[in-house]
Amino acid sequence: MTSLESIVGVLLGTAVGDALGLPRENLSRRRAARLFGGPPLRHHFLFGHGMMSDDTEHTCMTAQALLRAPQDEQAFARSLGWRFRWWLLGLPAGVGRATARACVKLWLGFSPRTSGVFSAGNGPAMRAAILGVCLGNDPQRLRGYVRACTRITHTDPRAERGALLVALAARHGVVHGPTGVRVAGFLNETRAAMPDLDSEIVNLLDKMADHLGRATSAAELADALGLERGVSGYIYHTVIVALFCWLRYPTDFRRAVEEAIALGGDSDSTGAVVGAIMGATVGSAGIPRDWLDALWDWPRSVSWMRALASRLDRRFFVEGTAADGPMRLLWPGLIPRNLGFLIVVLLHGFRRLLPPY
Repeated sequence: MTSLESIVGVLLGTAVGDALGLPRENLSRRRAARLFGGPPLRHHFLFGHGMMSDDTEHTCMTAQALLRAPQDEQAFARSLGWRFRWWLLGLPAGVGRATARACVKLWLGFSPRTSGVFSAGNGPAMRAAILGVCLGNDPQRLRGYVRACTRITHTDPRAERGALLVALAARHGVVHGPTGVRVAGFLNETRAAMPDLDSEIVNLLDKMADHLGRATSAAELADALGLERGVSGYIYHTVIVALFCWLRYPTDFRRAVEEAIALGGDSDSTGAVVGAIMGATVGSAGIPRDWLDALWDWPRSVSWMRALASRLDRRFFVEGTAADGPMRLLWPGLIPRNLGFLIVVLLHGFRRLLPPY
């Protein structure tokens, strides 16, 4: 599998998982299944089509900042900081509390080094896989970029550890491919790369490994973690569930994403993180065609993300090519797009008031 296929896989895998999970966000497993049915999953956001939320947008902004500053993590953080500022002005419908506060602080003049708030939410995890794919050959640089990407919005050390776990998983998938992913191998690599793991995440990883060894379902792991009503917005919960689904089904993008989303709760973020790691592992060709074809979004369209992936590939993996900067994006189009997106979200909210319960 080529580097380009892995990069495209991360971007489109994030988008697919995000779009499939979005209509089920904050619903319990049971209610989501009653409203939308079980596997095989299909898009339910807008007349059988899917649209992307902040999870995919943040991944794309991170990729753009990487193109702007591939060698300097502080310049990367400054570029990403400006993208967050303008992203907030585009009136996005879904903004995490910590990310919203950080964006306001950026507009008030705080630097990317001081704009973050103390939170262990999911934001850093949903934009970390692209860093693992592009920078995984240099562990020290990868860790620095993950730190800069995390602390711009989240300063809790758990947020950085969770994001780095996602980046390392994406890197492992690229190096070993779908048939070479092994639980023990990934855990050994993680312990070597992250000697500062805290006891909480170590216990969660051990519990995950135990459930993988017994070939249980993602739902059984979630129950053991106290997540019967859905995966929370806590980064450790999201990351452990995502890693489990990836390690349980490393060759099957559809099965991994479906099991993660079916757990309920923060299903768009869980789906996006699993989709990103699986996309890095199986490449763009491993993403189900029916899910991709039903994505309907603009100006960050599927073709736009493919072009973005091509620039990243040339920047990081093709020697002797001219350096490409960030992709052009029709920023004025974001406001009407986001307003339309908000209307659909509100309609889904009203629909949830009706049976079946």
